[in-house]
Amino acid sequence: MSAPPTTGRATISARTLRTDRWWVQPLVTFLALSAFVLYGTFRVFLNQWYWVPEHNYLAPFFSPCLSTACVPGASHFGQPFPDLSPWAPPPVFVLPFVLGFRVTCYYYRKAYYRSFWASPPACAVGEPHRRYTGESRLPLILQNSHRYFFYLALLVALVLTWDTAIAFRGTDGGIGVGLGTVLMLVNIVLLWAYTLSCHSCRHLVGGRINHFSRHPVRYWLWMKATWLNGKHMLLAWLSLVSVALVDLYVMLIAAGVFADPRLIN
Repeated sequence: MSAPPTTGRATISARTLRTDRWWVQPLVTFLALSAFVLYGTFRVFLNQWYWVPEHNYLAPFFSPCLSTACVPGASHFGQPFPDLSPWAPPPVFVLPFVLGFRVTCYYYRKAYYRSFWASPPACAVGEPHRRYTGESRLPLILQNSHRYFFYLALLVALVLTWDTAIAFRGTDGGIGVGLGTVLMLVNIVLLWAYTLSCHSCRHLVGGRINHFSRHPVRYWLWMKATWLNGKHMLLAWLSLVSVALVDLYVMLIAAGVFADPRLIN
């Protein structure tokens, strides 16, 4: 005999039937993202120790430094904005675009929806909200701006690449390499990998094509972007850690806590 048709969802009184520690991952994500936000807020409004003139190190949180409040030598692209400190230190002119790219990122949306809003906190776990409206209304409809933040993130990645190249200048005009230079190089590689693994990048290089066979170059780019996209979560975390680590390293060097170990010059 066939089973009678169901009239709705199964009624389960428990929030979840899972017996594993499903809450560990959203908790770790909550703590990690909270730590980054707290450090970033502290760092921006500290507004000092971001430029090491003897090694040409510029902290990534302050790049590009476009305000007249920037210390001498830190502005590689001029100073078109006035000094609005202390309420608007130099990073506020650029960081909103970088944060906009991260906040609207498909992976980060999943991460903080689960860890901060419990919507839902994990697979097969009920959420505490009575209704779900998705990203169809304010403020979450603004998540659709991710593709535009992607273009801005490309510009920021180019700027940080230039900062890294400048850091290779030695004190005598030749090539200089220190631990900070190596960390900046690793950071920019991870930032480029994260940016190019974005879903918007994958669509940009391979979207709106009916026949890949007629576009071999774009197909090759799409394949590479697809491979990177499979590692998007890992690259999101690695690049987040690396940018904070490099910023902290430059701050400690600029504050005179310790000297930068030099490998060349």
